[in-house]
Order: sequence, then structure tokens, then C-alpha cells
Amino acid sequence: MPRKERVIKVFDGDTFLTSVRKNPVRLNDVNTPEKRQPGYQDAKKALEKLIGDKQVTVNTVARDKWGRPIADVKLGNQSVNRAMKKYQKK
Repeated sequence: MPRKERVIKVFDGDTFLTSVRKNPVRLNDVNTPEKRQPGYQDAKKALEKLIGDKQVTVNTVARDKWGRPIADVKLGNQSVNRAMKKYQKK
């Protein structure tokens, strides 16, 4: 069930933390560069600008092997997942 949550920290271009969760949320079907990989800073900055300190709708669709929720995320009617696809690893 989708829930509205406030983003409090962005880790990279596909992972963030909200004020009501203990585990970070990963964007479903998005895989941006990790730290020390080309494109990491651009992806992280883009996600921070898009959702940092904003209320988003998180719809958890699965969990990864570390127990993190994998989710479809929206800012209003805009798909955050779709917006971040352009920063995916090549």
C-alpha cells in the first residue's frame, strides 16, 4: 500500500531514507553508479534536487537481499523512478 513519507537523506542516485523508516529505500528498476564510479555525483545530486526534504509516495514492491524496500516512488504525479533512469549505469 503506497505511503506518503518525507525524504531525510539521499545516499546515491537510487537509494534514500525517509523519516519513518529504519532501512533505506531503493528505487525499483533503477541502478545508478555507486560511490567512486563515474556518474555517481551527478545521479546523487539529481535525486537530492528532485526529492530531498520533500514528501513522496512510496509503494514497496519487494525487498532486496539486505532487507531494504524496493519501491516505485512518486513526487506528486511524477515518477521518480522514471526520472532517475537517465542516470543508470551504462
